[in-house]
Amino acid sequence: MRANCFLLFSLLLAPLPAAAGDNLLFLEAQGVTGYSSMDRSAVWHSMAADEPMQKSSVGFDYLKKFSASAGDTGTLALQGRLAWDPDAPNRLEPQLYNAYYRARTPFAYVWAGHSRPAAGLESYFDTHGALLQALPMYGYGFDRDWGFGASRDFSWGDGAVSLTSGSGMRPRAAGNYLLSARLAKGVLARDNYAAGLYASAGKVPEISGYRVLDGQERSYSAAGADYALLWDRWEFRADLRAGKKSDMHYLAGLGRLGLNLLDENRLKLEAQAVYSGMEGMAGWVLASGVSFAVTPSLTWRGLFEYEDLMNDKRLVTQFYYYLPI
Repeated sequence: MRANCFLLFSLLLAPLPAAAGDNLLFLEAQGVTGYSSMDRSAVWHSMAADEPMQKSSVGFDYLKKFSASAGDTGTLALQGRLAWDPDAPNRLEPQLYNAYYRARTPFAYVWAGHSRPAAGLESYFDTHGALLQALPMYGYGFDRDWGFGASRDFSWGDGAVSLTSGSGMRPRAAGNYLLSARLAKGVLARDNYAAGLYASAGKVPEISGYRVLDGQERSYSAAGADYALLWDRWEFRADLRAGKKSDMHYLAGLGRLGLNLLDENRLKLEAQAVYSGMEGMAGWVLASGVSFAVTPSLTWRGLFEYEDLMNDKRLVTQFYYYLPI
């Protein structure tokens, strides 16, 4: 794995232009603890112990913009953590989140490395520090993946395609691949709404966090629609997808409602429902969350989540520190 990571970083950094640019470096640290009724004990993670989100950790987030006389030419993003969880397979776990170079061309933005596949809410909704997660953290899709992609903005919305490994957090090349495409009307940051249609197909391994559970690649497919709306102090997000994974058909959906309060939206209240419709294992995960910006650099979050299949009630709290250096 170390050799693969070194090779990927070498390929990633090799084509960088030598032009000067702007640098942004952030220190990221978080403390996570909670209680699980199923385990009848304290937990040190917001999801399952073998998932990367969220655990007590310390790390960095680095962003460098490159420019030339004609303007911006590209962006390098690197984000890594060292996470601790006494219940995880590895108590100390290095985590690499963002690791990509995104180039601006006359036709589209093109990226290579570890970034977002072109599918669902996760293609434009960043939850790397949040307790409430999107569908990939419930087993449907990939929040980040190794590979290549391209996107282009239009007056009416945007489009994106990606070709990735389908192995998520861990680089892998064993006949695995995932081809994804998404087309959307509206750009959330510009129009306060986005409505997308997307599809993915490929052969992927069975994974859990950074571990490959089964070396045999299996067919994976997804077709779905996502929607996001920002209206006054309200936020609404939804994602519905269906397909096949692990030789089983599935239907999965997510709906989230959020309300921003106080000056500069320092307080946020959220409610989320996730439906997991895997064959023979259908169930719901219901959650409510609160987020409060104590200072510009320190945020406190709380989460209550109920999973009906395991009859697990989980209460999690997090202090999240994100400071520019």
